[in-house]
Amino acid sequence: MECVFCRIAAGEMGARKVYENEGAVAFLDISPLSAGHTLVIPKKHFMKAHEMDGESWKAVADALGKVSKKLVERLGVEDYNILQNNGRLARQAVMHVHFHVIPKTATTGLEFVWKSTEQDLEEVFSRLKG
Repeated sequence: MECVFCRIAAGEMGARKVYENEGAVAFLDISPLSAGHTLVIPKKHFMKAHEMDGESWKAVADALGKVSKKLVERLGVEDYNILQNNGRLARQAVMHVHFHVIPKTATTGLEFVWKSTEQDLEEVFSRLKG
């Protein structure tokens, strides 16, 4: 299967790139939630975040910082979300790791409902620690 984000990263497919480094590229989302909604992707193909290698994480972190700063300084964005989904149930639409940087205003940007659940925190903690 052909990956559209791999094609963008390789320069085979056009995108409105706003930042690029050796291991990551950032470009405007074609279905933005607000002005400046940008996607940041590693150039290497990974489906989910836990699969990424250290160099890709560093490149993506650098790009997220640079893109966020550009949005604040050049578009006057005061608030924004950084969102990353892993898998279809988590609403990942393109199966290539990507981070959304979404400017938030009173009327545009990311909208969601936060539903807390009851958990046995000690049991979960004992399984995750160490």
